[in-house]
Amino acid sequence: MVDLPTQDWLTPLIAFTVSAIGSFLGLAFAARARRSKTFTRWQWLALASLSLGGMALWSMHFIAMMGFSPTGTSVRYDALLTVVSGVIAVLVMGVALTITISRRRTSTLLLGGLVAGAGIVAMHYTGMASMSVHGELHHDPVYIALASAIALVAATSALWCASRLRGMAAILLASPVMAVAVTSMHYTGMLGVHIEPSRLNRYGPPPGASTTDLLLPMMTGLFVFLLVCSLFLLLGVDEERPDYSRRPVHATPAPPDSEHVTDAGYRPRHGAAPSPAAPAPPARAPEDDVWTRRR
Repeated sequence: MVDLPTQDWLTPLIAFTVSAIGSFLGLAFAARARRSKTFTRWQWLALASLSLGGMALWSMHFIAMMGFSPTGTSVRYDALLTVVSGVIAVLVMGVALTITISRRRTSTLLLGGLVAGAGIVAMHYTGMASMSVHGELHHDPVYIALASAIALVAATSALWCASRLRGMAAILLASPVMAVAVTSMHYTGMLGVHIEPSRLNRYGPPPGASTTDLLLPMMTGLFVFLLVCSLFLLLGVDEERPDYSRRPVHATPAPPDSEHVTDAGYRPRHGAAPSPAAPAPPARAPEDDVWTRRR
């Protein structure tokens, strides 16, 4: 089995930090998706799925695997299976978020948690299958069961936070809690890994891509993704925010001179005084009327 205390503890710290940032972005996007009812809901859901599945789960898993250095053999990775494991995490989180946010019920929360938990386990062990070593990888069924249980609880908790939490303070508090649950699931599964050395003496590294070959594309992708997500959070329109620039349709304008209709002798504080009534014209005498025929 893997002896985790002998591993580099800087790598788990970096993996935890990346998972916490991804959890924060995912919860923030999910909160906006709940308040949206048009096409923008799917936009926020897509960003939440990428943040939770691609960053909080898959990126954490890959970074944590970089610190995995078994004795007696080097580790290489199958690039295709590595990408497939990331796609699984994003798609599963998208389905689970859609199920949970569309109808906020206990039944949909449990169903979404089951789907997301199964997806996390599938992502983890697909990533483990991408490893190439001089020997055979074996997994202890007890640790597989423990990791699956933690994944189920972590996924259900994440979906509960995504569908219920409001406010930046609550999201900030929930993000490290989610990161602890996700990283705990990963390292619990890693405790059950056992490598049986090959009976043949093999020279050179096993086939596949090294961690340095995959590190640069992943770090570049994470940087670009963080930049895009930051722009969406800063410039995105929140549909719950009231628009004060629009005037209600039912509001009718006041008559232009209604503010000057006052009682006699009252002079308003702001505005011109009401003009006095014009005097009536004097009555004409009959002798001044040249148009009337005299009798």
